[in-house]
Amino acid sequence: MITTYAVLSDIHGNSWALDAVLKDIGNRGIKNIFNLGDILYGPLDPRGTFNLLQDLPIISVSGNQDRMLLEQQDDEDPNPTLKYMLNELNDEHLQWIEKLPATEQIDDLFFLCHGTPKKDDAYLLEYVEQNTVKFKSQQELEQMVGSLPVEVILCGHSHVPNSALLPNGKLILNAGSVGLPAYIDDLPEVHNMETGSPFACYTIIERAKDVWKFQIIKLPYNWHEAADAAKKNGRSDWAYWLKTGRA
Repeated sequence: MITTYAVLSDIHGNSWALDAVLKDIGNRGIKNIFNLGDILYGPLDPRGTFNLLQDLPIISVSGNQDRMLLEQQDDEDPNPTLKYMLNELNDEHLQWIEKLPATEQIDDLFFLCHGTPKKDDAYLLEYVEQNTVKFKSQQELEQMVGSLPVEVILCGHSHVPNSALLPNGKLILNAGSVGLPAYIDDLPEVHNMETGSPFACYTIIERAKDVWKFQIIKLPYNWHEAADAAKKNGRSDWAYWLKTGRA
C-alpha cells in the first residue's frame, strides 16, 4: 500500500497561494498534510490563511517568524509588517501560534522542523558565505541529522525546494515555499534566495516497497493580487518577489 503525504512550508500569510495548494491536494485525494512553519507572518492575508487551515487535520510546527511574532508583539516601535500583523491578529490567532511545537517526530518515518532540528532560523541544506548560498557537505549533513531515528527529515526556511540523500539512507527534503518564492535576508549576512518563478510550491512524498519518492509541485495562482496586497501594506519588495520569484 502506498501512503502519500503533502508537505507545505513558508506560507507567509499568502492565502491565495495556500488556497491553490489545498485545492490541488484535495483533488489528489491526499489526506496526510505536514506544515513546516512560517505560516502567518507577512504583509498579505494572515487572517485568511488562518481560516483556511483551521478545520484541516494538518500536523504543523513553528517557524522562526512565527516565534518572532510572539516575541516582538510587545515592541514599542514595531516594524511596519509586524505592526500590520498585530493589527490583523487577535488572541485566538496568537494562542494558536504559541501552541505549535518547534519540531515533531512522526513514528520512525519523519522528523519535521522549520530550519534545522536545533535552530528554526538556520538553513539545513545550505550555508551562506561571502553573500553566496552554497550546499552543505555530506559530512556536515550527517553530523546534523544522522542520529535522528527517522527515515526522512523535512525542512523549510530557505524557500527553495531541494533534497539530499545521505549514505545511511536518510533523506533530507526541503519542501519549498507555498507563499513567497524569493526574498532578501541580512542574516547571517546579506544574501538572496530565489526560485525564478512566482508559482506556489509544495512537495508530495510517498513510499512504495520501502523506497521513497517525491514530487515538487508548482502551481499558478493569482500572484498579482497577493503582490497588490503587499504593496498596499508597504512592502513593494515583497510585491516584486511575489510577481517574479526573483530577489
